[in-house]
Amino acid sequence: MDDLVTTPQSFLQMLEQLAAGHGPIAIDAERASGYRYSQRAYLIQIFRRDGGLHLIDPIAVPDPELWQKLSSQFEDTEWIIHASTQDLPCLRELGLDPKILFDTELGGRIAGCARVGLGPLCESLLGLALAKEHSAVDWSIRPLRAEWLIYAALDVDVLVDLRDEVEKLLEGEGKLAWASEDFAAILRNPPAAARKDPWRRTSGMHKVRDRMTLGIIKALWHARDEFAKQVDISPGRIFNDEILLEIATRRPKTIDEFNKLVKRRTRVENLPTTEWFALLHSTLLLPMDELPEIRTPAVGLPPLKVWKDRNVMAHARITHARSAIADRAQQLKMPTENLLSPELLRQLMWKNPSLDAAASQHAFHEYIGATLRELGAREWQIDQSWECLCAPLVATEPLIVEVANESKDEGPTSD
Repeated sequence: MDDLVTTPQSFLQMLEQLAAGHGPIAIDAERASGYRYSQRAYLIQIFRRDGGLHLIDPIAVPDPELWQKLSSQFEDTEWIIHASTQDLPCLRELGLDPKILFDTELGGRIAGCARVGLGPLCESLLGLALAKEHSAVDWSIRPLRAEWLIYAALDVDVLVDLRDEVEKLLEGEGKLAWASEDFAAILRNPPAAARKDPWRRTSGMHKVRDRMTLGIIKALWHARDEFAKQVDISPGRIFNDEILLEIATRRPKTIDEFNKLVKRRTRVENLPTTEWFALLHSTLLLPMDELPEIRTPAVGLPPLKVWKDRNVMAHARITHARSAIADRAQQLKMPTENLLSPELLRQLMWKNPSLDAAASQHAFHEYIGATLRELGAREWQIDQSWECLCAPLVATEPLIVEVANESKDEGPTSD
């Protein structure tokens, strides 16, 4: 491993060494989730056979032209990322935009591996045990500690070998083309849309039963979030949701009471508590029609638990469809959600089809394929699932089965 790349000159030297190597590039990123507000990368690790293993400090080398040069120089090269959807946003923020992807975590899922975290996958496929004692450290700290850098280097050092083993599994199962479709889809997918009313996800919200308390939570949540963004500290480290809920329910009458609550579990200095206390009491003066509703209109399909009341035929269809997809996924040795996501299955089964049990197989294939394709399913998913969905699509009586943890794949709620 070369020295930490912290200057433009050492960055350019790294590019030369990578160019002299061969094969795909393995890349990883370390963020400071839970410590910082931003999801930026605080360390980038890159490895290529005969091209060296390099650790880059993106805080010391912020020049976007250098990062774009790295991206464009290897745009025809495969990039290996483990659990790529976690790292792609911060890589793209730097200017790294891979065009060819191999995701070892997703590849492991499709291949049928029981455990697909980097450590367990390396242990099962490479016989290597990776140390994970530094996985949750604050990577924004400078200078970066030597033992952290060694840990980070090992994570990327194994990725090329791991990729080769996952590819062998996929080829052996006849699933390599399926995985390639999924990898390409990840690169095409747009960034996730911002959540609507994110303050409603405050821990403990299920206990709130009045609009005034909701209004206080909303106001202070946004105030905390704005301050956290300004100082680049995770909102939960400013004050956590438990404190937020306590303030909203107790409604302290003096600034001293307010400060005792806010500062009880924080180490952050210079909090604008006077402003926040004023915001609390200005919210208390709001008329009822300016306070948030207890419930908001549901977005998307209703949760599965109410289907039998809202759409009895769709309820019958989904019970059969879930069982059929679970059986098919088991045959293919992969998680059900990788064969077909619960959301796609719900969307397909909610709408009454323009088919009946006497329709031809071709008609079923056309209808299921067109619907799933429009919803974003990959071709391999359609090919592997359409046939088992024909009978469920025209089922009229529900399948009675015990369903464990149904809440895991329920649709959006109205809370």
